[in-house]
Amino acid sequence: MKTISESVLVAPAQNCDSLAGASLATLLGQWARRLGDEIALTFLDYRTTSDGRAVNLTWRELDDRVSATALRAAELASPGERAAIVAGQSVDYVVAFLGAIRAGLVAVPLFAPTLPGHSGRLAATLADCAPQVVLTTSAIQDEVADFLVGQGIEVPSVLPVDSLTPVDGAERAWHRPEPDELAYLQYTSGSTRSPAGVLLTHHNVLANARQACGAYGVQSGTTSTVSWLPLFHDMGLILGIGAPMFCGVASVLMDPIAFLERPGRWLRALSASPGAISAAPNFAYAYSASRVTEDEKSYLELSRVVSLINGSEPVLPATIARFQEAFGDCGLRPEVHRASYGLAEATVLVSVTDEGSPSRQVRFDRDRLASGAAVPPAGPSAAVTTLVSCGRPVGQRILVVNPATGVPLPDGAVGEIWVSGPNVGQGYWRRPELSAATFGLASGGWLATGDLGVLFEEELYMTGRLKDLVIVDGRNHYPQDIEQTVEADPSVRPHSAAAFAVQLDNGEAPVVVLELARQAAVDLPAVVRALRGVVSIEHGLKLHDVVFLPPGTVPRTSSGKISRALCRQSYVDGTLTGRRLG
Repeated sequence: MKTISESVLVAPAQNCDSLAGASLATLLGQWARRLGDEIALTFLDYRTTSDGRAVNLTWRELDDRVSATALRAAELASPGERAAIVAGQSVDYVVAFLGAIRAGLVAVPLFAPTLPGHSGRLAATLADCAPQVVLTTSAIQDEVADFLVGQGIEVPSVLPVDSLTPVDGAERAWHRPEPDELAYLQYTSGSTRSPAGVLLTHHNVLANARQACGAYGVQSGTTSTVSWLPLFHDMGLILGIGAPMFCGVASVLMDPIAFLERPGRWLRALSASPGAISAAPNFAYAYSASRVTEDEKSYLELSRVVSLINGSEPVLPATIARFQEAFGDCGLRPEVHRASYGLAEATVLVSVTDEGSPSRQVRFDRDRLASGAAVPPAGPSAAVTTLVSCGRPVGQRILVVNPATGVPLPDGAVGEIWVSGPNVGQGYWRRPELSAATFGLASGGWLATGDLGVLFEEELYMTGRLKDLVIVDGRNHYPQDIEQTVEADPSVRPHSAAAFAVQLDNGEAPVVVLELARQAAVDLPAVVRALRGVVSIEHGLKLHDVVFLPPGTVPRTSSGKISRALCRQSYVDGTLTGRRLG
């Protein structure tokens, strides 16, 4: 049996001691003095024009607006109290977030009550974090106030940050936080469990921003970040605010809805931003490859893209190939694809593939992988699962353990991924039992991620999530394998399936929820028979139920990812509206 010290995958140390007393807001002040009238922030606003209106702030303008927000917020709340950002994607969101931090408050990045389907989550999160002030914008101030009243949530002050007159804060004595002071609460997306606020200190945030800048090649003067990811999510926040503030690079933002309406807008922003660095979940790359037209491609020049990070859900080899095939003629280089692994509990980034070479793809025996061993297929007839490497840890350590015992596993064995590093959060807000079960485990202060993976030839491969495993008759099945199988049917809308298990009297049974492709007529009973047959052949499973939903109605998280947990919950409580053809 290996000891922890023998089993850890370790990254080179990265020292953050020189950042004592620093925060993202103090770094903004430094860059404002150095870069002044250079553009710091651009928001591409597609709400009033299909071509997008660029709203720009220079470093000095951003700093002055943040100072105005900090001054007023400090009058409404004391250091250490929470300031919730309840606003839509915009430059005002960035101003509100950094203003809260400059004031010494604990920022809580949330979203506007207009986000469809997530008002319940917003209300629960606000009630949980109990903010002293809500930072918002004039356009939705009344709506936010009405929402708070309607939900019975008492917040002493609601402050529209866009109504404040900018002030020069260069000579003011702003709060200089201790490294272990809280910077913000990062509420998890709820894709695997109910949302919980991760406690992130200034040291955690700056450490991960430094790690991200080094790993992704972020450099002031030569690169920029481009993102449509929500700023209230871990990757969107670090990519859109954290890394730019740490390294002094321009940040280009757009609303997630603008991307979903026309993914070509994202590609156009990448084309227009020299040295672009961006990130998105796997589905977004497949979505872009299928939706961007040939006419739109003719205007793209992607040879200057530095890094495209693929993370937050399993990376599929077919998606990488499809995206590269779609945009290779636009100058996109294969080596810019960077598969990554991370989670909110570690601020965001944990590991990423090496710069300058395509992500490694390895074929494993599917049955052996499901039983816990990552080995090559035994022969040409063996079922195969191809996994994309998530690379090596960035300034931290990774361990794979037996999830039941916490005992380290040898390379090639599938287990729970544990992480240790300066970027790992301090626990969950007001959840001591969950915190104790997740953070600070064993010697070394390990974080139990709840994700399954394997270390193979010194690289990390993510295989799935513990809570998502479909276990039937004592045999493990990864839901993404089942989902890929059913989505191969042309009657199923791509990237819409959710596979999960439900408890019956005689054990667990698999269920598939999926969306019907947009087509005129489908013989659903025949499609179900075909799906049952192929799942039986490929996976040795008898589907208990198949539920077809209209396009766009499979339950998702606020970041756009399909939530198997929400699908399972809705299925069990009977609120899943669709055609059951089981």
